[in-house]
Amino acid sequence: MPEVRLQLEWPDGDTSEFYSPSTVVLEYLRPGDALSVADLEQRGVQALREASERVRARYGFACTRTDEEEQRLRQRLARYATGSTVKVTRQLS
Repeated sequence: MPEVRLQLEWPDGDTSEFYSPSTVVLEYLRPGDALSVADLEQRGVQALREASERVRARYGFACTRTDEEEQRLRQRLARYATGSTVKVTRQLS
């Protein structure tokens, strides 16, 4: 499965990477998107869970890295007000 990495720009100007083991993430998050923290949480978590299920369907087991990525995402999101804007600046892979 082709993995996807997206660069996120946070409200404070910091950047980080968002990892998905599947291109399904691009149905939820695309370069150029500007999302509220609340919207990014909803879309990002849904994308990661769907990606994990795609891995399960193909290989017979879920992707545990998506669980770790979801935890990292939620921890990062907790730093900002729900109405703050996060940008998906580019696709890294």
